[in-house]
Amino acid sequence: MDQPYLFTSQRLGFRTWHPTDLELFAEMNADRETMQFFQKALNQTESQAMMDRMNKLYQDRGYCYFAVEILETSEFLGMIGLGWKTFEATFTPCVDIGWRISKNFWNKGYTTEGATRCLEYAKELGIKEVFSLASAKNLASIRVMQKIGMNYAYDFEHPDLVEHPRFQPCSLYKIAF
Repeated sequence: MDQPYLFTSQRLGFRTWHPTDLELFAEMNADRETMQFFQKALNQTESQAMMDRMNKLYQDRGYCYFAVEILETSEFLGMIGLGWKTFEATFTPCVDIGWRISKNFWNKGYTTEGATRCLEYAKELGIKEVFSLASAKNLASIRVMQKIGMNYAYDFEHPDLVEHPRFQPCSLYKIAF
């Protein structure tokens, strides 16, 4: 492909999902440490379904949790992007920003850089407000939310995590443009 990226940041390229992403995406989603704040690790079939949902979301709305690569090496980093949340809450339906990157790329500033660029992309799309949520115990993700300029709104009990009390409460952050 001549230009596989929809947009870039200084070090990262953002694109839709390709079949060749499955092996590394599934490997990342199966990693217990990477998935410690999710209900369960995902197998290859579940990872493929998520890739398909993200490509459909991009077709429908012009955004998704994008596949992200390091520009210099074309290494698959993980996913960073915008989602559409519809679970039952006072702030939904809403656009949210989220990320999941391979642990060998943690603590290098990639998540903050990528999330900052995705907020810029949201502005370019005319989105007026973006939310982000994570288990209140997920201090690394909460720190990224703070670094990218999001403001703490409140903690809440996530309705999809009723059977997973170890993740409760969730912290909600938001930013308006």
